[in-house]
Amino acid sequence: MINSTLATRGMAVAPHSLASQSALSVLREGGNAIEAMIAAAATIAVVYPHMNGIGGDGFWTVALPGQAPFGIEAAGTAARGVSREFYRNLGKAAIPTRGPLSANTVAATVSGWDVAHAAAARIGGRLPVARLLEDAVHYARHGIPVTPSQADNTRNKLAELLRHPGFRDTFTVDGEAPRAGALFRQPRLAATLERLGRDGLDSFYRGALAHDIAADLAACGSPLALEDLQGFRARSVTPLHLKHSVGELYNMTPPTQGLVSLIILALLDRLDLQQYAPDSVEHIHLVVEATKQAFLIRDRHITDPDYMQVDPQSCLCDEFLAPYLAAIRSDRALPWGKGKGPADTVWMGVIDGEGRAVSFIQSIYHEFGSGMVLPATGINWQNRGCSFSLDPGHINTLEPGKKPFHTLNPALARFSDGRVMVYGTMGGDGQPQTQAAVFTRVGVFGQHPQQAISAPRWLLGRTWGLPSDSLKLESRFAPEIVAGLRALGHEVELLGDFDETVGHAGAILRYPDGSFEGGSDPRSNGGVAGF
Repeated sequence: MINSTLATRGMAVAPHSLASQSALSVLREGGNAIEAMIAAAATIAVVYPHMNGIGGDGFWTVALPGQAPFGIEAAGTAARGVSREFYRNLGKAAIPTRGPLSANTVAATVSGWDVAHAAAARIGGRLPVARLLEDAVHYARHGIPVTPSQADNTRNKLAELLRHPGFRDTFTVDGEAPRAGALFRQPRLAATLERLGRDGLDSFYRGALAHDIAADLAACGSPLALEDLQGFRARSVTPLHLKHSVGELYNMTPPTQGLVSLIILALLDRLDLQQYAPDSVEHIHLVVEATKQAFLIRDRHITDPDYMQVDPQSCLCDEFLAPYLAAIRSDRALPWGKGKGPADTVWMGVIDGEGRAVSFIQSIYHEFGSGMVLPATGINWQNRGCSFSLDPGHINTLEPGKKPFHTLNPALARFSDGRVMVYGTMGGDGQPQTQAAVFTRVGVFGQHPQQAISAPRWLLGRTWGLPSDSLKLESRFAPEIVAGLRALGHEVELLGDFDETVGHAGAILRYPDGSFEGGSDPRSNGGVAGF
């Protein structure tokens, strides 16, 4: 028996337990779920620095009782001074994946916190930014024990990142990876977070801090400039919506792949997935085949919404989905090409005692982002812009001021029986697949959150941990499941028993009676905190 965490007054889940505790402390003080998530987002940026940071992007899906859900899009735009010609003139056939030239998009996550803080105030939130960043400042200044995940990722990426500005001084001990458990301090980041608490979150873009960040970027050789920071603001959006047989599902709009996650679930609903046993060959096979069809749609259509040729909400209607549904075969696996590749992310969820629910995701793209740490402000900048193409005919071709494609997507469900669930994961191409695993296990097959998250998972294609495009299965799957999938034509590769390649998932359910049930991923350093 795998037990979920239970509570009655509020709950938070994160891939690092200190972030869950930061959210819980805000809830205990009477803060709402949005305020609690800002606190968790700040803490996770400090204590899981290989996975995310304030130099990255973030997305929110928020549901308030009795209201339509809303989203916050904090997707940084490409610098005005970059273009395809900019890189070609430097002799680059592609945008570098690391270093200053990969740091070509605005870091938007702090602006997202700012929009969220204003939304929290509109529903009665009173906690100041300085209070919400309090834990993060403390952990950055006084240190936190290095997690095995951070130690392993530093060691694995050391040769790739050591030469980039600021990485050695920030993330290594004399050029070597820190040992797990060693105390890790970030004093420059602590000072920056303190300034944000004192001067306001918008100072990242339009205050004295913005000038210091711009000077840092210039000193490192990034093409981003002060005008790029000053011209950026995160924005509220209407999430995508899927009417499912068990309720209403919501996820973020492009440039995220929230549409991909909803398409997978839409296709599975039309395939009547509930007729099969959970985690059977049929269940896994159909999720994988629906994923292939959703990725075809993604690669044809999803980009910065200002550049899209289709309405993303229309992609969830029967007429649009019909040919993709017809292409799915129950008796064999269809051929599969290549995925989008790695992504380095955290997902977190909070639901408060009033039923206000937040699904949130924050990222710097690859492990440690660009690898570049700004010298004065201590910010590790993302490399999300390396996902742009220099091919003018590509849907995600680079343009000045354009938003790059994001694998990120925070999911939320309102079930017909009155339950509300926030759920999500990190992991590039694996995000919509793990969301499908968690949602179908909980929403279709009736499993409890911790059971759904701890059970063995699968992943088609590449993700942040591995470069191959096979169907990867954790080795806890029964031999007959592995054999059955191979018999259908899947190229199966076995992973470890609890392998973080398949992501760090989490979920919280709130029941109509006001009680909570949550699960966190044993593959992470996370936890569920409730009271």
